[in-house]
Amino acid sequence: MGSQAQASWLESSAWALRPDPNKAKWAQYQFLACWKNKWIERGSWRCFGAGTREALVATCRGCSWAQSAAQRGPPAAPLSSAQMEPAFLRDPGSGRVYRRGKLIGKGAFSRCYKLTDMSTSAVFALKVVPWGGGDAGHLRPRRKVEHEIALHSRLRHRNIVAFHGHFADRDHVYMVLEYCSHQSLAHVLKARQTLTEPEVRYYLRGLVSGLRYLHQRHIVHRDLKLSNFFLNKNMEVKIGDLGLATRVGPEGHCHRVLCGTPNFLAPEVISRNGHSCQSDIWALGCIMYTVLTGIPPFTGAPLSEMYQNIRNGHYPEPAHLSPNARRLIARLLAPNPAERPSLDHLLQDDFFTQGFTPQRLPPHSCHSPPIFAFPPPLGRLFRKVGQLLRTQCRPPCPFTPKEAPGPGEEGPELDLMEWGSERRAPYPEAPIYLLMQGTLRSDSAGSNGSPQLEVEAAIRKLRLCLDVGPVATQDLPGEQQPILWVSKWVDYSSKYGFGYQLSDGGSGVLFRDGTHMALRPPGGQVCYLPSRGDLQTFALRDVRGPLRAKLAVLRLLACYMQRRLREEGTASEPTPPAAPSLCLLRFITAPQALLLLLSDGTLQVNFGATQDQLVLCGEGEGLLLTHREPGQPRACYSLSALRSHGCVPAAYQCLLFAFHMLQSVQCP
Repeated sequence: MGSQAQASWLESSAWALRPDPNKAKWAQYQFLACWKNKWIERGSWRCFGAGTREALVATCRGCSWAQSAAQRGPPAAPLSSAQMEPAFLRDPGSGRVYRRGKLIGKGAFSRCYKLTDMSTSAVFALKVVPWGGGDAGHLRPRRKVEHEIALHSRLRHRNIVAFHGHFADRDHVYMVLEYCSHQSLAHVLKARQTLTEPEVRYYLRGLVSGLRYLHQRHIVHRDLKLSNFFLNKNMEVKIGDLGLATRVGPEGHCHRVLCGTPNFLAPEVISRNGHSCQSDIWALGCIMYTVLTGIPPFTGAPLSEMYQNIRNGHYPEPAHLSPNARRLIARLLAPNPAERPSLDHLLQDDFFTQGFTPQRLPPHSCHSPPIFAFPPPLGRLFRKVGQLLRTQCRPPCPFTPKEAPGPGEEGPELDLMEWGSERRAPYPEAPIYLLMQGTLRSDSAGSNGSPQLEVEAAIRKLRLCLDVGPVATQDLPGEQQPILWVSKWVDYSSKYGFGYQLSDGGSGVLFRDGTHMALRPPGGQVCYLPSRGDLQTFALRDVRGPLRAKLAVLRLLACYMQRRLREEGTASEPTPPAAPSLCLLRFITAPQALLLLLSDGTLQVNFGATQDQLVLCGEGEGLLLTHREPGQPRACYSLSALRSHGCVPAAYQCLLFAFHMLQSVQCP
């Protein structure tokens, strides 16, 4: 934009709105920005009306830029697109004023800046696309920018960069996006050279989740590469830059155009057969190869030679990688699209099922390798059981990770073994974001109940306690009654299963494949449930065949939990023995709590932040509510006591949260 046009635009779009104090402030921002960036030359004053010019100087009288205006000369060089981007921006739709910060990235058609909302101090990323063209003379057609906005603005997923809004002026379109403070995977790889296999599994799981969301909506990205994968403050990976994304046609292909990053183009794209969802999966193979070896699988000049290698699937064999990593790369880089795994099958590959995947990564992993330390005996579990369960505990299974509810909502992941001790009230009435849930497999006939019925039964019990009357105004003395409850647990469901120990000393595991195995004291009887109602019992010495692998997992997890209980000095309490058929029917994890449903109807909820524990057992009028606060003995309340005196406030809050949590399961 020339200086006269800039001045004219400022006068017409900002200062003309002077009666509104907020808009007058906006004009001041723009005036200061113009002087700071030398957009207005000395001779451009005549472009402002005389009254407007004096008013601007009067408004900015305290600023050194305005005071030295007469001494300033014209800029030394012609203005670039970047120089024409204003330092302060106003969204005409919302009226919000933003301050443009430092440059954090740039591409062929756009530049990205840090953006701050002047009224809330919230931080975003600003993508700026010039209507006329970039610094390198690139032209971004208006219809393509509008297509990107229409596509991206409808996406809501925790592994997709959130789209918060857009606006435009005569020269630029501005997209307000989620700010990812740890930049991109390209920056990480530049600092690290290569990544470890656990890190690659972590990142690929997030990318597969986001890509599955796109493909379910018939959208192909067409430009998957490291610089388009961003990391937020929690080190969650996000797919961004949907400038080339488009919808596939009825036959699963889109227009036969050659677009994207040359190193990551699939054979069918080079052959002008068009992009498809399988083309994105090919790009994942290139990305996996690149982060593990430090170089792309297909490089070199001339371009025609590289394209021929892509068509043939010829790339340098990464001999230093693990066999599972090499096999998965070969599957992803199959020249025939039909031979590449689907996204669901990809996560069932041995590279994922037989290797450790961290639940989260520390921020320092952006520049130095993380150290993965496992408490014994879990450190040995990876080595011992990884071979035993090669064909066991795999999906299809009822372990279901939930998706994020919307943009900008970053639900923290839960470490069930290491909850904090800070006491606060984590009981929102908003919909609860569930991290993971696992369920015991139902038999084919469905004669032994269903997961839905058990959730409905638990909700009815919670309603009985919540509907007893007004909340008690003071804490009431509770009774001391022996109950059976889960005293310790270890969530290893991302690999093998969810392990737990009962207060009677027995232990069990709900495996990933929906089966359940338990050890009953004192003789160590093994109780195995391949599905609901199908109980099989064995002596330890009689366990044979495939069940030995599951027994190995159960015994290792049981030893770990018993050791933790001894280290913590947990006092034993009187407790009734568990029946042989007792099992864990379902577990549900949320950022605030863990909920367990046992086959005898017991419902248990453990809260991470407050360390409260709630146990609801019995049926009908025999319902018994047990509540424990940290540092306090257990307090038991019968249903009749609750009706007479009301429910204590802390227990009521726990009941209410458990009710909302189960409702989130019932109506996902």
